[in-house]
Amino acid sequence: MRDASDFLAATRDFYDAIAEDYAEHLADHLTHRPLDRALLRGFAEMVGEGTVADLGCGTGAATAYLGSLGVDVFGLDLSASMLAIARRRHPDLRFEQGSMLDLAIADASLAGAVSWYSSIHTPAAELPALFAEFHRVLRPGGHLLVAFQVGEEPRRHDRPWGRPVVLDFQRRRPERIAALLGDAGFALGSTTVREPDEQLGEAVPQAVLYARKPGASAGPAGA
Repeated sequence: MRDASDFLAATRDFYDAIAEDYAEHLADHLTHRPLDRALLRGFAEMVGEGTVADLGCGTGAATAYLGSLGVDVFGLDLSASMLAIARRRHPDLRFEQGSMLDLAIADASLAGAVSWYSSIHTPAAELPALFAEFHRVLRPGGHLLVAFQVGEEPRRHDRPWGRPVVLDFQRRRPERIAALLGDAGFALGSTTVREPDEQLGEAVPQAVLYARKPGASAGPAGA
């Protein structure tokens, strides 16, 4: 098992420190984002039967939404504090602690994986390894959904809610992520970019990429 690098420790410590503040202010973000919910609904339809992992699930908002659609889903996150909130809010769902870069998940065992704004703390040099790990755990025909903020420069969050932590939130170019997914063996299915909603505090466009691991169909209609 690979050792936790500095960025993994920093990410874990950051979210451990702000978990309760995050839950109070941001955990229900999907409620106010109908287009995001529509993309998750479409993903759920394409997955059909089989287990889905919400990788970097935080307090479990996307996990719970997928579960409400009938998806057999579980969440995984680095932060024990975020997971404690996820379990408290969604006691009917399974949540595990772990790193997306070193998943304790068997090869080709998942029907789908979601990385909903969870790759944004991964350094660019580690993205190939991250997407290779996603590819490894998905079965042939498995589905992947990756969401992130669009841009070139990171946004630094320094002492959010007065907590003594700091972390960079990386912004990415959709075409670059699409190329990396292709290098990892995925077939890109769609790229969705929407403009920022300033009323919700968004400063930059938001991107969601859908891709599949080539192979036998994992969906109910050959999706």
